[in-house]
Amino acid sequence: MSFLDPAFTPAWSRLTADRVEPEITTALAQAQQRIDAVATQDRSRLTFASVLTALDDATETLDRAWSRVTHLDAVCNAQALRAAHNAMLPKVTDFYTRISLNEELWRMLQAYAATPEAKALTGTRRRFLTETLENFRESGADLPPAGKRELERLNSELSAATQKFSENVLDATNAWELVVTDEARLAGLPESARSAARQSFLQKNPDAGERPGWRFTLHTPSYLPLMKHAQDDNLRRTAWTAATGVGRQAPYDNAALMQQILALRQAKAVLLGRPHFPDLVLGRRMAKSGANALKFVENLHQRIVAEFAVEQKALEAFKAARTGQPAGPLEPWEATYWAEQRRRAEYHFDEEELRPYFSIERVINGLFRLTETLFDVKLIERPTIFLEPGQNRTTPEGAVEVWHPEVKFYELRDRDGRHLGSFFADWHPRESKRGGAWMDALETGGPRTGGKFAPHLGLIAGNLTAPVAGQPALLTHDEVSTIFHEFGHLLHHLFGTVEIKALNGIHVTWDFVELPSQILENWTWERGGLDFFARHYQTGEPLPPALLEKMRAARNYLAASGMMRQLAFGKMDLELHLHAALHPPADLEAWLREKMAAYTARYRTEPPTIAAKFTHLFANPVGYAAGYYSYKWAEVLDADAFTRFQREGILNPATGKSFRDTILAQGNSAPPEELFRKFLGRDPDPQALFIRCGLAGGPN
Repeated sequence: MSFLDPAFTPAWSRLTADRVEPEITTALAQAQQRIDAVATQDRSRLTFASVLTALDDATETLDRAWSRVTHLDAVCNAQALRAAHNAMLPKVTDFYTRISLNEELWRMLQAYAATPEAKALTGTRRRFLTETLENFRESGADLPPAGKRELERLNSELSAATQKFSENVLDATNAWELVVTDEARLAGLPESARSAARQSFLQKNPDAGERPGWRFTLHTPSYLPLMKHAQDDNLRRTAWTAATGVGRQAPYDNAALMQQILALRQAKAVLLGRPHFPDLVLGRRMAKSGANALKFVENLHQRIVAEFAVEQKALEAFKAARTGQPAGPLEPWEATYWAEQRRRAEYHFDEEELRPYFSIERVINGLFRLTETLFDVKLIERPTIFLEPGQNRTTPEGAVEVWHPEVKFYELRDRDGRHLGSFFADWHPRESKRGGAWMDALETGGPRTGGKFAPHLGLIAGNLTAPVAGQPALLTHDEVSTIFHEFGHLLHHLFGTVEIKALNGIHVTWDFVELPSQILENWTWERGGLDFFARHYQTGEPLPPALLEKMRAARNYLAASGMMRQLAFGKMDLELHLHAALHPPADLEAWLREKMAAYTARYRTEPPTIAAKFTHLFANPVGYAAGYYSYKWAEVLDADAFTRFQREGILNPATGKSFRDTILAQGNSAPPEELFRKFLGRDPDPQALFIRCGLAGGPN
């Protein structure tokens, strides 16, 4: 098997670095031949199938092969694979750029658009034609030859620069570790964090025996408990200094790359007739423009800024009362610790109490049962096998090969047995895997000719708490929410029923794509949802009512601060692309701190911004760039949409069916505003978000 093999599930062990260059080169040549065939066909016999369907299918082999390469680069990063990926990245980028710059193809599309058949198209087919024409225009189809060459250069350089940014963050994160040999310094750390740190130390030092040692890294399951619970101020300061230094120090300094990426995006926007990058990427999203996105962020900021200030003052006063010191700004490495101490004091709630009720196996199984109840489907785990890369063994019949021993594989089927799709799940951190959590589509299926249905293939990945010797992985509630979030994205992909791949599943506007993921998080706060999985990993007892009450009472603790953090990221993103990209400041970091002053807490030591490791913005040519506001935009949508479930029953299959039919199944077959109105019956009301967060919110 190779990267080009159309088999539904790849033989990952055979997808080795040495295959990347020859096989992607072959896929590029095949795709080009198909594009040329579409572009040069007889203009007198143009049809929807010969033009739009053929164009949608032309890159299928390349899409599949390259997605496998980029996936392995994300989860099994190694020197040989990285080199092979980076060698082909410019060629793949250039190919996709040239599709919309192909003058003969563009003339053919315009010729088809003028035919009687095209003018008579309705529904999804009409939308596909419209979207295709707009995609071409926004990607430079109308540029003169010199402009097209310049756009190719810009896109190629953007791909290389953003890939290097991502690699720097990964390498800098993996380069740091902190080994503690004095157990007294671990005071305050919960047993789960101590055990994980001890296990990490022994894995790195297998001959250590009984020698004391606890190893901490910058991966979230290791770093966050340290910042939340460690009483040792110097320990937290050391870890914080390392974390905020990611992307800021040689040999992984991203400063020049950020400036380069911003400049390239700005040049691309101007070349394509837009004043700046946000207007280029947001024109067909729900926000419509950079100015509207910034207005949205600033409006929410104004509605919570007073409550944000009250929360910060209260935290400072709490620390002063506990330490006997005068009230004043905290150090940045103190904030998470004192916030946790105050939550425990005021709500008598320690999030660690929840871990025994959130074993990852129960969470996953409960999520599946909840999904089956709500959407009338069946989820089935399939046997898997892991083979070392290059190992020439045949996969046993019935087993699915995976890229790591911890990876699981599942099927999603309708109650009538129809195979809707399958997916891989990879939940725990390792040094060869990029940070964060994500969902990705490996195959987009859907309706096919003759009434057939092709199943979808996807994956979900994360960096959650790993199992410690003798017990399963016990998660925080935030990690449970992460699983639900990524699974919401996955369902959006797997439930897609649009006949056109380019409009199916998650291929929707970026500020709508987070609705299916964020709405699913709501069930992790409801007794009806928690009852599916929140049981003690040893006794099987359900989550006690008193603990649930404390958890829900503490839900909106520092709610304004949590919202402000997200707004700060959106504000930073838009300021960078609306202003810094046009007029580069001499000191980007100092400029950002000034712009973000009203969005951040006061600290005794001014912390650096997240910009140098902000992979959402800088690890992809587009990604969330000029679109980070989407998280909060979609949160408004999800809070309001969930009110229907609250009215009709959070486990009501009829409401679940409506959400599946009007949102999850529809992809980009209609404008997102129209889909939302079909489900809720009206436009979204931002007040639902403030009610859920327990914030006054002020006027709209």
